[in-house]
Amino acid sequence: MNNVNDDENTSKEAGILDVAIVALTDSIKNIAPQDGFFSYEISCLHVGRSSKIDIESAKTFFQPSLGIATQGAKLVTIEKNSFQYDSQFMYITPLTVPVSLRTIKASMDEPFISIRLDLEPKRISELVLQVFPNGLPHTGQRQTSYAVKMDINIVNAMIRLVACLDNAMDVKHIAPLIVDEILIRLLRSPIGVYVAELGVANSDVEKVSKAIAYLHESFAQLVKVEELAKLVNMSSSSFHQHFKSVTAMSPLRYQKVLRLQEAKRLMIVNKLDAITACRLVGYVSDSQFSRDYTKYFGNSPKKHITSLIKRPQTLKYEI
Repeated sequence: MNNVNDDENTSKEAGILDVAIVALTDSIKNIAPQDGFFSYEISCLHVGRSSKIDIESAKTFFQPSLGIATQGAKLVTIEKNSFQYDSQFMYITPLTVPVSLRTIKASMDEPFISIRLDLEPKRISELVLQVFPNGLPHTGQRQTSYAVKMDINIVNAMIRLVACLDNAMDVKHIAPLIVDEILIRLLRSPIGVYVAELGVANSDVEKVSKAIAYLHESFAQLVKVEELAKLVNMSSSSFHQHFKSVTAMSPLRYQKVLRLQEAKRLMIVNKLDAITACRLVGYVSDSQFSRDYTKYFGNSPKKHITSLIKRPQTLKYEI
């Protein structure tokens, strides 16, 4: 039997949260007056706005971050797993992972609105000691991303963080405190332990993070799984298992995606031809590069780059 007072309290809490989400939406619109993706003086803070539904998916990377969509929706695909990114949940991605994004709910009157806070491993490691003074509890099966119910305290903190942009002194002195508040609340959330692992030295996630950083720096080099495992002091089998559990792909598949993304960037930003770009990212076979590129992006290098240049908004987001 349901308690009437409990139902009323739940309804009131939902109403208060809805009001806060609308307020955050308005705050983001003020600093993102047109479609685009913006970064400001608070280096870990990014906001986005899109008023059009996407026909095609854009492939990019999610950085370790907390993401909140306050209006509209996107379809996010990480390898073979998809979820809807909307205002029902907050989404946390502990590691840098390749994703496909497609806006599926947006209009000129109600554009897709989002805000992202990058997760800094160094700061997390300092806060972990306060939140988990007795060490981290046992973790279950890890995922590439996590969804938790929208937390009104984090939403309100985000509103205050955006408001800091109006005052340079607030950016310098107040914003870091608000970021810490958000991180602490995130660490205390149901998935906090998975976020905490990012900042704990020698945790499996921290080791995979180190391997990912190495791949991003050395993607054009021939890298073997055994070498990556040795780099982070893990056995090859254990490393391969943990890497795939948090990225949804093998280390070599991850490196291939890195190469293809970098080749795309070189062709767009540096205006290089496909052959030059594929050599710079580590391919020795032009035909293999073309096959891999076409399979991943859905079109040949030349046709894909041409289509992106014709769609500057998509181009800006993908880069």
